[in-house]
Amino acid sequence: MLPTRILGKTKHKATIFGLGGEGILRTTGCFKEAEAVIKKAVEVGVNYFDTAPAYQQSRDYLGAHLWKFAKREQVFLASKTHDRSYEGTMLLLEDSLKRLNTSYLDLLQLHDLRTKEDINEIFSSNGAIHALEDAKKQGKIRFVGITGHHDPKILIEAIKRYSFDTVLLCVNAGDCHYMPFISSVIPEARKKGMGVIAMKVTAQGNALVSITIKEAFYYTLSQDVDLAIIGCKTSQEVQENSNLAKNFSQLGKEDLKRIENKTRSSATETNFFKKSY
Repeated sequence: MLPTRILGKTKHKATIFGLGGEGILRTTGCFKEAEAVIKKAVEVGVNYFDTAPAYQQSRDYLGAHLWKFAKREQVFLASKTHDRSYEGTMLLLEDSLKRLNTSYLDLLQLHDLRTKEDINEIFSSNGAIHALEDAKKQGKIRFVGITGHHDPKILIEAIKRYSFDTVLLCVNAGDCHYMPFISSVIPEARKKGMGVIAMKVTAQGNALVSITIKEAFYYTLSQDVDLAIIGCKTSQEVQENSNLAKNFSQLGKEDLKRIENKTRSSATETNFFKKSY
């Protein structure tokens, strides 16, 4: 069995390894290959699945294959909206429900918050936040969240503005070297009782130049997070990440510092997705 942690206010017992929407899922026309990854994820016990309209055919793959192997109530299904308006978000939600072959999402997240303009649009009279609230009342979504990897200050501003259920943010061993999210955003989220979901664990493989996948994954899981989502290209990668999750043990301060020091030379590469000075 994969270890689980409570995902903040959602109370969902999330497996500490969740299947991310990158990897094979962020492709087009690879239904067979995606099926193998989704099937393996269910087999090893993953119960958190991530997707987004921006991730090519990710939603189509999950809708076509996930329910072959898992019952709806066994899965915590998270998607996103990159549209900042009410109407656009409602349209994306309906499209997602159709493609994912489900009547509801467990979590709908405001995707990739980058600027104050994003926040102002979302909270305007015709903003996306009102769509999320209405969708929740209608039973089309259960929880609402935010995501971001560009600027920690923007996520903090959003957290202060609204009682979100979760935050999805970058948490990797190179984070401490430049515009850190771990030390700034996570404490603010925890003050609100929010669930914390980690992404960019390997910085799309860039961290693996200086550290191993085990060091990368364990560093992330040793932070104050509830789970980490990782995109997988093959079923073998799913199995390998599952094995690491099953054998996870908390790293001590010395090990964490040692891993951080190893990523210092690749700090730019492990933080490439963040805002430039």
